[in-house]
Amino acid sequence: MLERLVHRGPDDEGQVAVGDAWLGHRRLSIVDVEGGHQPLVGASGDVYLVGNGEVYNHAAIRARLPEDHFKTSSDNEVALHLVERDGPDALAQLNGMFAFVIAGEDGRFLAARDPVGIKPLYWARRDGEVVFASEMNAFESDMRGHIEVFPAGCYWTPETGVVQFTTAVPADARSNPSPDAMSRDDALVATREILIDAVERQMMGDVPVGVFLSGGLDSSLVAAIAQRYLRERGQTLKTFAVGLAESPDLLAARVVADFLGTEHHERIYTAEEATSTLPRVVASIEAFDPSLVRSAVPNNMLAKFTAEHVKVVLTGEGADELFAGYEYMRDYSDAGELHEELVRSVEGLHNLNLQRCDRVTMAHGLEARVPFLDREVIDHALRLPAEWKLSCDGRPEKELLREAFDGWLPDELLWRDKSQFGDGSGAASVLTHPFTESISHDELEAEKHAVDPSLRTREELAYFRIFREHLGEDVRPERTLGRFATA
Repeated sequence: MLERLVHRGPDDEGQVAVGDAWLGHRRLSIVDVEGGHQPLVGASGDVYLVGNGEVYNHAAIRARLPEDHFKTSSDNEVALHLVERDGPDALAQLNGMFAFVIAGEDGRFLAARDPVGIKPLYWARRDGEVVFASEMNAFESDMRGHIEVFPAGCYWTPETGVVQFTTAVPADARSNPSPDAMSRDDALVATREILIDAVERQMMGDVPVGVFLSGGLDSSLVAAIAQRYLRERGQTLKTFAVGLAESPDLLAARVVADFLGTEHHERIYTAEEATSTLPRVVASIEAFDPSLVRSAVPNNMLAKFTAEHVKVVLTGEGADELFAGYEYMRDYSDAGELHEELVRSVEGLHNLNLQRCDRVTMAHGLEARVPFLDREVIDHALRLPAEWKLSCDGRPEKELLREAFDGWLPDELLWRDKSQFGDGSGAASVLTHPFTESISHDELEAEKHAVDPSLRTREELAYFRIFREHLGEDVRPERTLGRFATA
């Protein structure tokens, strides 16, 4: 299983047999810590943890725990000691992206995943055996028919079963707040300050941190904040963009990078490269939804060349779900209904956009961080009245977010219309036709019921065949991945 996950952690490997469990880990070395090798060991010496991801508030939690329990400076180690002392429900205190597995010589066992599902975790149960992994390809072939997505915000122990320890959306933020709850001016200031804090918190590490820069609002704001943070420390941000020659994203990213003064890197690809790369990308993201695939192809090329320069990148993922940035959201005129859709879309990120974001980066040993999905940003954004996020009647989408950062970007970029990454980078224009034409209408009719819901287009069937070839016939998509409402 570890051999199949080398790409996720090319720097180190660790494993241990403990009790009736076995833990294995591939490490991507981001923080230069003494003893950062995993599995990490607990204070008593007989409990171990393997983890994927980052705990951004680890210093604050560490300060509340006995210092003599710690053997390393690893941010993951706080999770181990927190659970040892206070039990698994204490995981709700963590602000980060993570998937953890803990096992002890006495038979104790726990698996847990962050509340948004930023980091992947799958499990398979058969005849009393329970197996966990970060990717479906890691499982042995005879277990693949039993694979399921491990639920976000939950932990599992043999004694308790699955327990939800926290949620992506706080219970008291599920209803649309009244516009009278706060002033718009206060909301703008708070939105700006909370996002700045999140970006700066996620700059942690002992390796350079870059930004995927599409030239759109979300990644441009992340880049602006990160560049200011680094400039105060005498450093310059590295930004990265990808696209067909003269594609909208590529051109806009150049303007943003020039305005911010970043060290900018570009990867220009051809239509032939995009189509030839696609089968590897479908295998990497372990999904076949057309929208996801079309955006993953340029993302994959971007990640591959970015990994030659940095080990960590920040992205703009999550802003559209929090501030109503998608084109279809312009159809909402009722604020309550829009808020419900935002909550639904945040809770559905884990096996759609976040799955793509994690896989295309980790395929090249690159860690992606998503400051818009910091738990404090989510909590704040979903307490903003949805009336302020409506974009019907000619109002621009994400108007509140744009106003909050007035002056941080040139007006023509701050108010630029949104385009999906696969569209803005040019991928959609070169992928849809050839893969659609590779499948006949009769083939779609014959095979569309191979999954539930049924396959919707010839393009989707072409990607589904690649998915099946990679993972085999046994993996059940309805248990393991999400699909967008339209193809």
